[in-house]
Amino acid sequence: MSIWRARDPAIFARDPAIYRRLGDRVLAQGEPLLAYDVIGEGLGHWHNDMRLRQLQGLALARSGATERANAVLQKLHAEGQTDEETLGMLGRTFKDLAAAAPISDQRTKFLRKAAEIYNEAYRTSGGDWSGINAATMSLLIGEKDRALEIANRVREECRKKKPESGTDSYWRYAVLGEAALVCRDLGQAGEWYARAAAEGKNRFGHINSSRRNARLILENWGEDPNWIESYLRVPRVVVFAGHMIDRSDRATPRFPPEIEDAIAEQIRRRIDRLNPGFGFASAACGSDILFLEAMLDRGAENTIVLPFNTEEFVRESVDFIPSANWRERFDRVMARATRVITASNQRLEIGGVSYEFCNELLLGLATIRARQLDTELIPLAVWNRIGGDGPGGAASAVELWRAAGHEPEIVDLEMAGVPAARHAEAERRRVGAENLGNEGPCHSKESGFGSRIVAILFADAVGFSNLSEPEVPRFMRHFLGGIAQLCDKLNDRLLAKNTWGDGLYLVFSDVDLAGNFALELSHFVATANWAAKGLPAGLSLRIALHAGPVYEFDDPITRSRSYTGTHVSRAARIEPVTPPGQVYASEAFAALAAAHRASGFVCDYVGQTPMAKGYGTLPTYHVQPKSASPHL
Repeated sequence: MSIWRARDPAIFARDPAIYRRLGDRVLAQGEPLLAYDVIGEGLGHWHNDMRLRQLQGLALARSGATERANAVLQKLHAEGQTDEETLGMLGRTFKDLAAAAPISDQRTKFLRKAAEIYNEAYRTSGGDWSGINAATMSLLIGEKDRALEIANRVREECRKKKPESGTDSYWRYAVLGEAALVCRDLGQAGEWYARAAAEGKNRFGHINSSRRNARLILENWGEDPNWIESYLRVPRVVVFAGHMIDRSDRATPRFPPEIEDAIAEQIRRRIDRLNPGFGFASAACGSDILFLEAMLDRGAENTIVLPFNTEEFVRESVDFIPSANWRERFDRVMARATRVITASNQRLEIGGVSYEFCNELLLGLATIRARQLDTELIPLAVWNRIGGDGPGGAASAVELWRAAGHEPEIVDLEMAGVPAARHAEAERRRVGAENLGNEGPCHSKESGFGSRIVAILFADAVGFSNLSEPEVPRFMRHFLGGIAQLCDKLNDRLLAKNTWGDGLYLVFSDVDLAGNFALELSHFVATANWAAKGLPAGLSLRIALHAGPVYEFDDPITRSRSYTGTHVSRAARIEPVTPPGQVYASEAFAALAAAHRASGFVCDYVGQTPMAKGYGTLPTYHVQPKSASPHL
């Protein structure tokens, strides 16, 4: 990460080997999205570099964008690339398609295709890696004798080879472990996998690939698929929330400064037991910083999400206790974070919706990371077990986690000496008076003006400016009229709608609804027979999605409910860079979709994309239907 951030683009652009080596290194450590960015920049300079194209396919596969990965590697294959790496990566995508197939016939079809490709790679290269994959796939399609024959041959060849001095032995040990597993020799497999784990420490991308194959073999033999966890383990992901240190004017103690050491010790003990490798938290004084420090002390990676800009956040949530050192500690954890994300440029002035959005973003990003690594996500909170601390507080985070199906670990402040239960009712009354409307949208005392988290859609008709005068009324009647009929089906679940010529602006109550509607809208435009309606056949839409906190109010001019704020502007900047006929989304939209377990669609990483009107370069995702039937 440091190498990538500090790079001199002019130096990097001189040699594709720099991008190859860095992309490969990042992939090994289980960061497919960062690897995709590295490789993508390299391909911008070296369009036809075979190794970079291979790595691009692998980065897509490891990020979960299986069909896109398959397309990249199929193209390489069609161009005559039949080397072991290309075929092996292509075989992996068919194996992934098999895992996602909803019916057994499809699963068998993809497994057979994977076996065919791995066998071709082994036949032409004689490589250990392609050989063991050929053995595994043969076993999974019922060709047991062939699987055992190849596995034993690979074991023999691997044992004969003497490792070269200074070379990485991870794959050699992992291949021997998998070969023993194909032969159902669990004792021998465990010995080799233990060696692989020692050699491949912190290379979670490699470990996860080996672990996935091991599980398939164990399931085939009727063994416990979790057996492999004893040898190849990817550390857990922890998403964190907790109370800040009490302000001096706080009437009821929640986290008084004098119990800081006790809470720090409890956090460390809990982390020691959970043994995580990745943490997601904000960075307020008190619980957040204690958690981040404990994670750094054990060598874990931290992703920090701030609800709004650093200066305002420090003033509001870090540096308000006289003679305390929280600001210095904040700077240290920020400097050592793997990634720092600012959820909103500015804080919304009404309610705690900015903090609520931060919690949702943390959960979503942690969920995405856990999925990439195929590991467990554990929520952890420092909490006094009292509700009513307002949107974005520890109680709100716990409620969010439980609604998403997680049961969090709790470090109880009362157990550390804070008699919270005796003050519960008084605290609820006090906080309730300060935070009006804690459930759902937050409202100010000024009637009708509030804030809430929404999903936003912007769309633009491609080709509208080329319409002739007679075609414009047809466009309004058939194109916009058809979209209006789709909107009518949503009833009150669509919070706001507007249009200007060929532009469309919609606001939804949640990301699940917005994502599915965007795909329905895209399908409608792509499949309609526009020529039969007297319109150009090539009409299409660019559709962009975003989610974030906005102001909600009654527009004094239109007399309708309206929504505005910086996140509306952010959504508008994505639409112009979206390819015609596709649906693009922000990282925030993808994260909230993951946090709330949105169904019906997936968000595949596109890369760092320059936004319209100089808005900066932001991570972008391609929203696609969740295929009921994977196809190619």
